[in-house]
Amino acid sequence: MGKEIKRVVLAYSGGLDTSVIMKWLIERYNCEVIAFSADIGQGSEITGLKEKAINTGAKKVYIKDLREEFVSDFVFPMLRAASVYEGTYLLGTSIARPLIAKAQMEIARAERADSVSHGATGKGNDQVRFELTYYSIDPHIKVIAPWREWDMKGRADLIRYAKRHGIPVPVTKSKPYSSDRNLFHISFEGGILEDPWAEPPENMYVLTKSPQKAPNKPAYVEIGFECGDPVSINGKKMSPANLLAKLNELGGENGIGRVDMVESRYVGIKSRGVYETPGGTILHTARRAVESITMDRELLHLRDSLTQRYSDLVYNGYWYSPERKALQGLIDEATSAVTGVARVKLYKGNVTVVGRKAENSLYHPDFATFEEDAVYDQKDAEGFIKINALRLKIKAMVDRPKRRP
Repeated sequence: MGKEIKRVVLAYSGGLDTSVIMKWLIERYNCEVIAFSADIGQGSEITGLKEKAINTGAKKVYIKDLREEFVSDFVFPMLRAASVYEGTYLLGTSIARPLIAKAQMEIARAERADSVSHGATGKGNDQVRFELTYYSIDPHIKVIAPWREWDMKGRADLIRYAKRHGIPVPVTKSKPYSSDRNLFHISFEGGILEDPWAEPPENMYVLTKSPQKAPNKPAYVEIGFECGDPVSINGKKMSPANLLAKLNELGGENGIGRVDMVESRYVGIKSRGVYETPGGTILHTARRAVESITMDRELLHLRDSLTQRYSDLVYNGYWYSPERKALQGLIDEATSAVTGVARVKLYKGNVTVVGRKAENSLYHPDFATFEEDAVYDQKDAEGFIKINALRLKIKAMVDRPKRRP
């Protein structure tokens, strides 16, 4: 027998899963449940959450506004690493989990809770992301993952349980899929999206207009960067969360940031996900433009060589691992000179760089010109080429078949 469960802090969203889990924890363990919700930009989803949690049986409810911390300490460091999972996914759900779990553990410590719980299923990535964070903070914490314990098999069982206990059910026929939203993106999975050949319905999208219905006139936006991070839009300084929210608005209006992909989950299953990341897509494109004129070639290439490894660590839940922290230190040093402005054009789903400038720019027209310049003697290229070709010439001589007499 394990230790008695007396007080549990539950990562609570108010959706079907966590609403059922709250009631199930109380029934199963006869314990107190403290609900915790992180406001990381879900918008109206936060409205009424406290009342719903109390009505479902929560002893206490915490709702913490973590929007600025989310963007400054999680989204921006990830963007400095140019992270894109499997070439497509900007990691909007992945990057939120370590912050939520960290804040949940802070509440567990303050409330002297003996356990924490989450609503992630036994098939997905989130269970790993939550629990790796829990254990990195307290290796002795008791973790309750109901989807790995109870006998309910799917959504139909949860709906029956909810109706039996008078819990409002947020899933309807008009929304036959699950979604997860924060300030960086919104994701859609399951239900009608499980057929990878089926096109997502247009009425599913929340943050973005259809590119076909976006304005016929392009929008031009200037994004300023300082020491690796975005700090302004069109010359106006903004806080991290406000800056991202504004870019979400501009990007969404112009149909920017839709992604439809089949991804490889860490647990070994492939799944289809549809994402909207309007502001993140703009920032990813804009910072690459400023990097191109401010980062040394070898530093840029080194950072890019680490991007896939970094992306895997974020996707798989290793935000608090020593290797991610070590990589972050190198990446932050490599991108510390990224100060400048990118001008991008937003038009019907596309982000196009149309200008970039920086006071410390490594690009100089005088050096790149085809005309005569003061720093480069074209005659020097002959020796440069011969030295670099030496190993290729030797290989060719060795591989050349011997002439027959």
